[in-house]
Amino acid sequence: MAKLFVVRHADAGSRSDHDGPDLERPLSKRGRRQAAGIRDQLADAGITRLVASPYLRCVQTLAPLAEHLGLTVEADKRLAEGQGAGGALELADELRKHSAAVCSHGDVIPDLLEVLVGQGIRLSDELRWQKASTWVLTWNGHDLAKGRYLPPPS
Repeated sequence: MAKLFVVRHADAGSRSDHDGPDLERPLSKRGRRQAAGIRDQLADAGITRLVASPYLRCVQTLAPLAEHLGLTVEADKRLAEGQGAGGALELADELRKHSAAVCSHGDVIPDLLEVLVGQGIRLSDELRWQKASTWVLTWNGHDLAKGRYLPPPS
């Protein structure tokens, strides 16, 4: 059964501390450790596709997992900040036949989860989306039917 792993990007420090466009803000030292932890959490999950927001911190969050699995991280603007749930749902539908991990932001993920709850997904945990956390969503035919929360790696 295919699963969709929805990852919130790892720590990237403060926007105000970064010189340059926010699109290019990299992971912090802590964020790089979290990304390695995400690799360890998902290494044996059967993931065959990795898709991230084009923001550097999202691509870097999935990079250790990509290297471990021998995959590339595909950038998709539908997961970018400010895009809401619509594009993420469209992408999820395209990925339905794969076990895939997607990485997005703290505004897109709650929007996505709220829409899914409205559509009847059963979540075993309360809604939350800490940095470097993952929602494991399971497909039941054409619908995402259930989900569980993985806290950020320690």
